[in-house]
Amino acid sequence: MKNLRFISLCLVIGVFTSTHSLAQRKMITPEFLQKGDTIGILATARKIDETALKPAIKMLESWGLHVVLGKTIGKEDHQLAGPDWLRAEDFQQMLDNPKIKAILGAKGGYGTVRIVDRIDFSKFKQKPKWVVGFSDMTVLHSHINQMGIETLHAIMAQSFEKASPEALESFRKALFGEPLKYKIPAHPFNRKGSAKGELVGGNLSVIYSIIGSKSALDYKGKILFIEDLDEYLYHIDRMMMNLKRNGYFDGLKAVIVGGMTSMNDNEIPWGKDALEIIQDVLKDTKIPVIYNFPAGHIKDNRALILGKTVQVNVTDSAAEVTFM
Repeated sequence: MKNLRFISLCLVIGVFTSTHSLAQRKMITPEFLQKGDTIGILATARKIDETALKPAIKMLESWGLHVVLGKTIGKEDHQLAGPDWLRAEDFQQMLDNPKIKAILGAKGGYGTVRIVDRIDFSKFKQKPKWVVGFSDMTVLHSHINQMGIETLHAIMAQSFEKASPEALESFRKALFGEPLKYKIPAHPFNRKGSAKGELVGGNLSVIYSIIGSKSALDYKGKILFIEDLDEYLYHIDRMMMNLKRNGYFDGLKAVIVGGMTSMNDNEIPWGKDALEIIQDVLKDTKIPVIYNFPAGHIKDNRALILGKTVQVNVTDSAAEVTFM
């Protein structure tokens, strides 16, 4: 009986240690870019042609980078930038090419989840590089962050033409390894407090869609960022409730709410806007919360290094996010 109790105690300690180490894990930072490096642009989801990428190419070249385009650019399979096998092959080749130091998504939409399980990340794990984008590329952020590797949530190639100067500069800083720190005005819904933890997350709809899959992250001990676009308000409530019931908010250090843009309502109104819905679902948590953070489907889409430890400070007058 004593031996059985000892074994049980060891199992409990082992589970606690495993969970604790997961929350406190040491993340790998890919090499930051330097002038003369090469960045690849490809489409993992919706179709796009080269003309739409010219502002991004011009800007990246002005930063001293060489730009190569993937074979998905200009391809078409209904909504998608070519069939699944082509989009997977394009991503795989850029992932394995040692001359390409970063991969920038051309456009979002839907389709990345259809190729992620076709990708072999073994060479990437040995020599990580920056994978950049937002929206539908949240699939890749989550999948790669789970490997213990940081990624860059930032504007995509199509976004360059309309992006704010602040968004462009934050992307450049993140890509070249310059310090990132944001201070924004207080929002009435903000919950004051301080927290430090690994930043995870991305598009709320995508996070919701990969729950239960091998791309889903453990959020305990983390700081969660969410944003979304063009959803019905009741569906924002549905997704937030799903995350809550799945324990995603249990053990979180803080929440950062980005742009909740161009939301839709039914003929009979839901009764709350997106931020009010999120505030209602998070009301039982005691953690700091930042609302209207400048990231997401907005012109001022500031760069966020997912997987990086950040310090969050929320006061009556402002909210600060500092990348450690």
